[in-house]
Amino acid sequence: MIDRDLKRCLGRLVEGVQVVAATHGGVTRAYCSHWVSQVSFAEPLVMASVSPKHDTHPLIAAAGWFSVSLLAGDQVEAGQYFSYPGRRFRYVADEHLVTAPDGTPYVDGCIAWLRCEVVDRIDALGGRPGIERLPLDHELVFARVTAAGQGRLDEPALLYSSRRGWRVEGDRAREAGDSVRDRLLARVAELDEADPGGEASPGDEASPGEDADEGGS
Repeated sequence: MIDRDLKRCLGRLVEGVQVVAATHGGVTRAYCSHWVSQVSFAEPLVMASVSPKHDTHPLIAAAGWFSVSLLAGDQVEAGQYFSYPGRRFRYVADEHLVTAPDGTPYVDGCIAWLRCEVVDRIDALGGRPGIERLPLDHELVFARVTAAGQGRLDEPALLYSSRRGWRVEGDRAREAGDSVRDRLLARVAELDEADPGGEASPGDEASPGEDADEGGS
C-alpha cells in the first residue's frame, strides 16, 4: 500500500490526457492515459505506461504498434469513456474513434494523433549487479513515432491529476514577451563586464529544447 502522504504528493502531478489505441485481427481497443511521454528529441520516441490488465495491452503486443490521441479540453467525455475497461460499457461508444487511411485509430476531433511502432517493452527495472530488481505493475512500452496527424493544434489541452481531477489548459505562466532567459543573459553580461577574462563554465552550450522556453506557451 502506497504511503498516504506520498500518494497525495504524487496526485498533484498534472499531465495532458491521451487515448492510447491498438488494432489487431480486426479488433480495436483503447484506454485513457496521462502516462505517455516523449523521451527523445533526435529520434522521435515516446513511452506509454500500459497496464497488462487492460484489453489494449495484448493488441499492442500482437500488432507491434499503437496510436496516441492528444485530447482537447472539450473532450472530457471521450476521456472519461476510455478511462474504464471498454467491456464495462459494452463498447457502446465506438463513435469516439475514427480510422485514418493507414488504419490508425484515433479520437475524432483530437488535438493531434501519433502512430507509434514499438521498439522495446520493459516490465521490470534494475536487476543489474548492486541494483535491486523492481517488477512494475505497468509495462513501459517505448515506440518510434512513424506518422502523425494534425487536428485542432491551437485548442487548449485536457489535463488530469488524481488530486485535482479533469482540468483545461489555461492561463500563461508569464506575460507575452517576458523572457527569463534574456534577464539571465543580462546578468551574465554584467559579470563579463566586471570580469572580462572570465571563462564560460562547462555545459553553457544550449541544451535540446532550450528555445522551447521562449515559445508561445
